[in-house]
Amino acid sequence: MKPLNVGVIGVGYLGQHHARIYAQLPQTHLVGVVDRDENRAAEIAHRFGVSTFSDYQELLGQVDAVSVAVPTLQHYEIVQLCLHAGVHVLVEKPIASMVKEGRQMVQNARRRGLILHVGHVERFNPVRDRIHHVIQNPRFIECHRLAPFQSRGTDVDVVLDLMIHDVDLVLSFELGRVKTVEAIGVSVLSSQVDFANARVAFSEGCVVNLTASRVSTGRLRKMRLFQENLYLSVDYQSRQGIVYRQTGIPTDELSVIEESIQGGDEEPLRREMEAFVESIQRGVSRGVSGEEGVAALELAHAITDSIRGATHPLAGASNVGVPVA
Repeated sequence: MKPLNVGVIGVGYLGQHHARIYAQLPQTHLVGVVDRDENRAAEIAHRFGVSTFSDYQELLGQVDAVSVAVPTLQHYEIVQLCLHAGVHVLVEKPIASMVKEGRQMVQNARRRGLILHVGHVERFNPVRDRIHHVIQNPRFIECHRLAPFQSRGTDVDVVLDLMIHDVDLVLSFELGRVKTVEAIGVSVLSSQVDFANARVAFSEGCVVNLTASRVSTGRLRKMRLFQENLYLSVDYQSRQGIVYRQTGIPTDELSVIEESIQGGDEEPLRREMEAFVESIQRGVSRGVSGEEGVAALELAHAITDSIRGATHPLAGASNVGVPVA
């Protein structure tokens, strides 16, 4: 099969890795890169022996697909123009800054028969492959995602920056419709909320507690899940986990099996991008779809609205994620 001609729009911290992987994949031919910082674009282009473009619209006429790794506030305009040009898009999370924008992007991609994927890369963490099958009707889930402060990413609050990873993971567990959202948040070192905690209740009975901070002394990406006869603890950073199961009929001497979990060494971003390329070649979405990206964004907005003390009806959500109860 002929390699896809691809490009990268935005080659900062994340975009440089998109360029690296496209340059390595046998299924893709990296045509060029774009960045508003011309020196940065030239540096990355030289590293991989490709062209640099001062205007991303010049790139669109030469590629089948692009990665968009620019600040969130620019996602809508750039992705829409890419789709109008007939180009498949992998856009970094969140899909957009506003839910309405995300829906319009999804509609545009669907109308043109194009693949639109969202970079919720934690879905491609190898440890997730090892745990997904054991999750059946959980009753309580607790997620912690903590990171040291850095100026990159502070154009959005910590909910859209970090917590949305766990929002997307939780929605992928098919817990039903969102019933209630309660959240608090604090601005610490930026003008945006830097610490947030949310409690989300779902229609199937599960309650999820989400904590995200970008003002921590270290990094933490953990999830704990409780369901009947099973406890699961996962560390997405080390790709390790542990499962405790109760087996047989409960007696005075409980029978508990302990199982250790270890994910593989595959790079999650590479797996995500391979899924994007395969989806284009096969015409079937195998990554995090635009619809799923909108669902995660909608719940994230419900959380930020709760932090501000506003009411968010979760109106109009699709059946992929968080429809109204």
